[in-house]
Amino acid sequence: MAVEGCLSRPHSAAHLIAAYARLGDATTAESVLLAAASLPNISTWNALIVAHSRSDSPRQVLRLYRLLVSASHPRPDSSTLTVALKACAQLMDLRTGQEIVAHSSHLGYIHDVFVCSSVLNLYMKCGKMNHAAKLFDVMPKKDLVSWTTMITGFANAGNPVVAIGFYRRMLEEGLEGDGIVMVSLLQACAAFGDMAIGKSVHGHILRHHLQMNVVIGTSLVDMYAKNGFLKLAQFVFDRISCRNVVSWSALISGYAQNGLASEALQMLIKMQEFGLCPDSVALVSAILACSHIGFLKMGKSVHGFIVRRFEFDQILGTAVIDMYSKCGSLMSAHSVFDTVCSRDIISWNAMISSYGAHGHGNEALSVFLALLNQTKLKPDHATFASLLSAFSHSGLVEEGRHWFNLMTQEHNIEPNEKHYVCIVDLLARAGRVEEAYELIQSMSDGPGIAVWVALLSGCHNHKKLELGQHVAQKVIELNPDDLGIYSLVSNTFAAAKNWEKVAEVRKAMKTMGRRKVPGYSLVEIMGKLHAFLMEDRSHPQHEKIIDLLKRLDFEMKKMGYIPKTEFVFHDLDEEVKEKMLGNHSERLAIAFGLLNSSPGTRIVIIKNLRICGDCHEAIKYIAKIANREIVVRDVKRFHHFENGLCSCKDHWPDLILAISSWLHSTDSGHSLNQCIWKVKRREERMLLRMRKWKAISKGSADSQGCQISPRQLEVPMGNKFLIACNWLSLLGWRNTGHICISSYIIQHLSYFQSDLLRSDICRLVCLLRRFHVWTFERLVAQRVEVLGAFANVPSLPTARPIMLSWDS
Repeated sequence: MAVEGCLSRPHSAAHLIAAYARLGDATTAESVLLAAASLPNISTWNALIVAHSRSDSPRQVLRLYRLLVSASHPRPDSSTLTVALKACAQLMDLRTGQEIVAHSSHLGYIHDVFVCSSVLNLYMKCGKMNHAAKLFDVMPKKDLVSWTTMITGFANAGNPVVAIGFYRRMLEEGLEGDGIVMVSLLQACAAFGDMAIGKSVHGHILRHHLQMNVVIGTSLVDMYAKNGFLKLAQFVFDRISCRNVVSWSALISGYAQNGLASEALQMLIKMQEFGLCPDSVALVSAILACSHIGFLKMGKSVHGFIVRRFEFDQILGTAVIDMYSKCGSLMSAHSVFDTVCSRDIISWNAMISSYGAHGHGNEALSVFLALLNQTKLKPDHATFASLLSAFSHSGLVEEGRHWFNLMTQEHNIEPNEKHYVCIVDLLARAGRVEEAYELIQSMSDGPGIAVWVALLSGCHNHKKLELGQHVAQKVIELNPDDLGIYSLVSNTFAAAKNWEKVAEVRKAMKTMGRRKVPGYSLVEIMGKLHAFLMEDRSHPQHEKIIDLLKRLDFEMKKMGYIPKTEFVFHDLDEEVKEKMLGNHSERLAIAFGLLNSSPGTRIVIIKNLRICGDCHEAIKYIAKIANREIVVRDVKRFHHFENGLCSCKDHWPDLILAISSWLHSTDSGHSLNQCIWKVKRREERMLLRMRKWKAISKGSADSQGCQISPRQLEVPMGNKFLIACNWLSLLGWRNTGHICISSYIIQHLSYFQSDLLRSDICRLVCLLRRFHVWTFERLVAQRVEVLGAFANVPSLPTARPIMLSWDS
């Protein structure tokens, strides 16, 4: 009886409907509405519609609105139309919204300030900025909500200038902006880097004594931090009276994104000291900081914190994968990848990119194929950019060209500049700079600076000085902002002995107020990071470090190392150049690592610039002498040095490039003779310089082997691999160039397997084992398809590896 009495009174029915709706019992609320239909009242309908709106059910709001309109009585009022338009804005349903606008006009509510504000919000959410501006201009009355809608709409659409214009007009009308307006303006300035307007908004807040609450304060911190004004961000942060997790996360993220990893990690620790638990934003920023400086111990701690406190979602999982990869622990990265339950395309891209950065192009391809075959995900532009970059770092030229073509033909992805950068870098690293230049010339859109820089780097590495100077001039014309690019341009001109151009570039850098970024190297020892600059004398163990480097230099030169002074791009004496090379930051960091770590442990070096060619060669010797694995992460990739080899496989030696192209050609080999003869003459000069370090007995195989002329290198007809073996035997190499060539032969043997007789295979295997048994075994293990052919080859007695020794 009491319920029936309530249903007979419209206002009581409305209260009852609202009560049921707030409890989430929409079914009962609607049944009450239908039961009260004999006495329909708009307040009854509005109660249920508003309740659905508050429970974030916009589709239910529109369903009830249509039901109300179809009943023709009662008529919707301003509240009904406002809530219905809000639902359309949430769903971005412009068509239904326009129908409601037309209905509002028919009912006479088109100039109602609340309805107009809702229409403005609808247009803004649906991207109809011009429609909103026209409606706003004809509104007879504008309240604070209307102004706020226009300001926040343009701000969120990425047009802070127009938003500021509306804000100034609002002030002229005598209205004061509230916190919502300020936050919207600050967020727009943060996202689009308009710091002039951002600082003006901050000044307005201070002049008008607006309350500096945590929301406005955090927005200011975020704006300053995202745009690199970290001192101002810290200043504002320190003056927020009641900081929350979002405030801390904004500052931590700013430090991490601007490369100040140590400060970011310090803020993370302070945050926990204040009793706050980091959120996912702070943790992702902390992981980014660990990745930047290669701080593996802290990265593991953050990973453990995530596992204990959070659900391991896609964002956190991808960040941890990237962290382990950049800290040199590729196996840990893949283990985390396997534990991420729901992997999105970003996670797959991170794993492909990780293998590529470490020089494992085949493994990167395997992950890519697993993505295609085992998931329903489709590769995107970033996927192919990561894959092509992996091929570039591994020297897999043909594979890179193949997938570059398939990207367009089968996956319907048009190459953008990033893809062209990767494929140009791939060709340029392999020494095919002319082919890379032709590809650039064929680009439909004008090549950007990144494409030219990739080609310039290849020209610089392969001593293509004429083309390199032409490309360097192209780069200068594009006015690069990166100091590293200016350094590369300067070094290219220096390699060509074009000192006038070098002076011009350095003068231009000085005129623009640009200075070369100093190189530094980081090494983690016992959970602590140690930083070294070039010729750094500030470290407490400086004398011990220099003493160890001198002893290593002596041993290296005994084994055949000769400083590559061409990597010092200054017009100096050779002796001065050698001294400069010996004090590079990575060598100081390695020496410190050797002094302060246990024998046999791995040393990981993080370098902010690209490793120079001389240090690359020297670290091979150091890794061999110290019997250590040394990992160097430079700005381009990872280098794993072990047993005198580097994982990058030294893609730039002239001879391996010449032999690899010849093996796939129809040329009989005459064009290759001159290249081999030049390389052999270079080896001869190196032997002569080594005499002061190690006596070479008269009549030894090595010294006699140097006396060779191009006529003696006539190439016999027959199987190309046997010819290559003859070259190896004739040259009698004992250095890394030999390793490169024999590695290439083994890795490509399966392509020519049908042409080889059993006796030929035995001859090839025995020749390779004669020089370095351990390298042969490892390489063959990687080529499972040819193991069967080698199964019965008689093994040779294991001998001392002589790759780095010139003993006969």
